[in-house]
Amino acid sequence: MSVKSYKDLLVWQKAIDLVEEVYKVSRLFPREEMYGLTAQLRRAAVSVPSNIAEGHARDSTQEFKRFLSISRGSLAEVETQLIIAERLGYIADEDIAPILSIQVEVNKMTNALMNRLAPRPSPLVTRHSPLVTRHSPLAPRHDQIDGSAQD
Repeated sequence: MSVKSYKDLLVWQKAIDLVEEVYKVSRLFPREEMYGLTAQLRRAAVSVPSNIAEGHARDSTQEFKRFLSISRGSLAEVETQLIIAERLGYIADEDIAPILSIQVEVNKMTNALMNRLAPRPSPLVTRHSPLVTRHSPLAPRHDQIDGSAQD
């Protein structure tokens, strides 16, 4: 299947699931956190699919990768803020575990997509092959390499 829109990306779809779950659980936070941890957690969660979408809409693969990297940063923020909420007693371990599971899955999917977008080495030139052939006058002769050349 060809990807015509960012909405076709499974990673974007899963990131939307993450946003939904974050909004549900953050409703349980104390009222005094509405403009603190609640807002910060929600912004970080919304940032994940938003950066995937924006990166996909950009003109280059490099820009897409940059936005995927920003998305990964937002995933780390979500994880950190959920742990803080748990440690402050705002949410229970059994409520945070499924959300962290989605967060980990989105992170793995994002990494896989970034790796897939990585430039592939040319089959003509590899890291371990010389740039010149043995038959080239620029290539050292075998007897010059091992130091056994006799003049």
